[in-house]
Amino acid sequence: MYEVLAEVVRNGFTESRHYGSVAGFAPDGSLAHVRGAARETVLPRSTTKPFQALACLRAGAPLDGERLAIAAGSHTGEDFHVKAVEGILADAGLGADALRCPPSWPEDEATRNALIRAGEGESRVRMNCSGKHAAMLAACVAGGWPLDTYLDPSHPLQRLVRQVMADCAGEDPSPVAIDGCGAPLFGLTLAGLARAARSLVLAEDARPVADAMRAHPEYVGGTGHVNTEFMRALPGSVAKGGAEGVLVAATAEGSAVAVKVIDGSPRATTAIALRALAALGADTTPAGPLGTVPVLGGGRPVGEIRTIPEGRS
Repeated sequence: MYEVLAEVVRNGFTESRHYGSVAGFAPDGSLAHVRGAARETVLPRSTTKPFQALACLRAGAPLDGERLAIAAGSHTGEDFHVKAVEGILADAGLGADALRCPPSWPEDEATRNALIRAGEGESRVRMNCSGKHAAMLAACVAGGWPLDTYLDPSHPLQRLVRQVMADCAGEDPSPVAIDGCGAPLFGLTLAGLARAARSLVLAEDARPVADAMRAHPEYVGGTGHVNTEFMRALPGSVAKGGAEGVLVAATAEGSAVAVKVIDGSPRATTAIALRALAALGADTTPAGPLGTVPVLGGGRPVGEIRTIPEGRS
């Protein structure tokens, strides 16, 4: 059912294997690259964020530039991220106390260490999903919708998110779950998720989200974040990862892929996506360094996590 997509090789010995599925659409709109269970439903996790950002735009949230990019991203909690999130909230007449995502340390190690030295603790605004939550609150203010219940799946905003995902994926999102940040999470088939990623770069009303992500990739991830580096290496592309081994990527020409590693590990998903895009005809050579992940021994490279070609398992 699932295929071996990547293997961990240490000193020439295959130590582990990552099984999973890939769905890829060619620029002509055909489902041209399928590995594993591409029509199986997955929970898309944070790959949903660009579509949640699009729903916020449709609701009237005044988002553009860095603020739209961070609404579509999973930021690393650096100071410039916090400034953008607080700006979204301030323009909506709100403060950070309106956020309903859980408190968290920033993912950026240098920022986290600086906060610890300063005697500060976890906060909602540093949580990687705070940009999305701030955008949702701004959309509620614009739409005149309740703020306290903005994470309820039956809330007008969340119903709109579900409709946007249906429009982009070409299928009814199901089941309904709750993501790690507390927001509703709508399931899609992996092929539907790849189709949605393709619509992000091609559909007229979705393109502002893609354009913001491409123009400000540091707000989609952060310093050294693999999604940020992916978009910098391949100008015109969008990339968004999520928890439990999910990732979507699309090129400006309309090649799009969705990856699900079934053991939930994200460590090979970028390399797998790059191989899939290359199989669809995209030039991924500028992102070559992202195509393998070093395996360390004693702090030195002794192997690599490498992707497995189609047909070899």
